[in-house]
Amino acid sequence: MNQALVTKFPVTDKTREAMDVTLRGCEELIPKEDWLQKLAKSEATGVPLRIKLGLDPTAPDIHIGHTVVLNKMRQLQDLGHQVIFLIGDFTSLIGDPSGRNSTRPPLTPEQIKANAETYYKQASLVLDPAKTEIRYNSEWSLPLGSMGMIQLAAKYTVARMMERNDFHDRFHAGTPISVHEFLYPLMQGYDSVALKSDLELGGTDQKFNLLMGRHLQAEYGQEPQCILTMPLLEGLDGVDKMSKSKNNYIGITEEANSMFAKVLSISDTLMWRWYTLLSFKSMAEIEALKKEVEGGRNPKDAKVMLAKEITTRFHSAAAADAAEQDFINRSKGGVPDDIPEVALSGAPLGIGALLKSAGLAPSTSEANRLIEGGGVRVDSSVVSDKGLKLDAGTYVVQVGKRKFAKVTLS
Repeated sequence: MNQALVTKFPVTDKTREAMDVTLRGCEELIPKEDWLQKLAKSEATGVPLRIKLGLDPTAPDIHIGHTVVLNKMRQLQDLGHQVIFLIGDFTSLIGDPSGRNSTRPPLTPEQIKANAETYYKQASLVLDPAKTEIRYNSEWSLPLGSMGMIQLAAKYTVARMMERNDFHDRFHAGTPISVHEFLYPLMQGYDSVALKSDLELGGTDQKFNLLMGRHLQAEYGQEPQCILTMPLLEGLDGVDKMSKSKNNYIGITEEANSMFAKVLSISDTLMWRWYTLLSFKSMAEIEALKKEVEGGRNPKDAKVMLAKEITTRFHSAAAADAAEQDFINRSKGGVPDDIPEVALSGAPLGIGALLKSAGLAPSTSEANRLIEGGGVRVDSSVVSDKGLKLDAGTYVVQVGKRKFAKVTLS
C-alpha cells in the first residue's frame, strides 16, 4: 500500500455510509480497503476526493444505459467530492483499442469538438454542472512532447501490455496491432497522474486502462487511484444490454410521453434493477418501497414513480406529469391532446396506403400485418378489413398503444 495510506484514519458511520453509496450497483471496486481509507481521510481532513470519468467523444447513440456511470458520479458528487469530467480530445486522436479486433480509426479534431459538446450536454442532465470540473486531456498530453512520451513509455513493459485480452487475441490471430495503440492505455493512465485522481470510473471493458492509471501514479510517486467499474444496463426486454440495434433502449432525447411509457413497459423484476442503477433515491427508500410492494401495494405505483423520476431528469416535472396523464388517457382508450396532423390526397384511399403515407407504418405490408393483429383503429374502432378504403374526411388513426395521427383525406 502507498505510504500516504499507511496512516490509518478512523472509519466512522458516515464513512461506511459513503462506502455503501460507492458500492451501490457497482461491478467491482479495486481495492476496497484503499477506498475506505481515502473516504476516511477525506472526512478527517475535510479535503474532497478527486473522482474522474474519462470519455472519448466518439458519438455513441445516447440512451439511459450510458448514464449509469454518470449516475454514480452524481451520487459521489452529492457526498461532497470533486467530480472531473474528462474529455479525451487527445486520446481520441489515437483511438481506443479496448474490446476491438482491429485498429480503431482516429477522429478528426472537428469531429472531436462536435462530439465533445454532445457528451457534455448529456453529462449535464445528470451531473450538477456548477460542481463539475471539465477538462480536456490535450492540456497535458500535447506539452508532454516526444521526449516525455518516450519517458512515459519506459514505465511499462511490452509483456504486460500483451496480457491485455484484445492485444493478446489479435496477436495470436495474426491481426495487425499498430505501435500507436500501445500508447492509448499509457495516455489514459497518464491522465490520472495529471489530475491526481483518487478514483476513476469506467465500464467493465476499461479495467486494463483504469489499472494502468494506478500503476503510473505509483511510478510518479502519487497515491494510486482506486477504480470502480459499473455494469451494463439491461434494456426494455430485461435480457440483452440496452442498445439501439436491439431496439430495447430509451434515448435521453426522446419526447417525454414516449420515455414515460417505455419505463412503464419494463417487467416488475427489472424495475428494481433500474431503481438501483438509475434512481437517485437512497437504497433505504428503495428497500422500503420494495417491502410495500411485497406487502400488497401495486407494483405499478413503484414503476410510475420511477418513470416520473427518469422523465423529470431529462425533461421536467411538468413534462413528467403531462406524460403520466397522457398514459392514463391512452390506457382508457382516449386520444392524447397533442397528436400530429397529416393531410393526404387520393380519396378513397386504402387503409394500408394511408398508414404508410401518414408515417404510421413503414410499409403497406407491415400495415397489413398490424391490421391482422388488431392493432389499428380508425376513430376508436378496430379495423379488421385490409381492403378498407376511406372516403374524404378527417379521421383519428391509431396504431398500437402509442402512435396517433389526425388524418385529413381529400
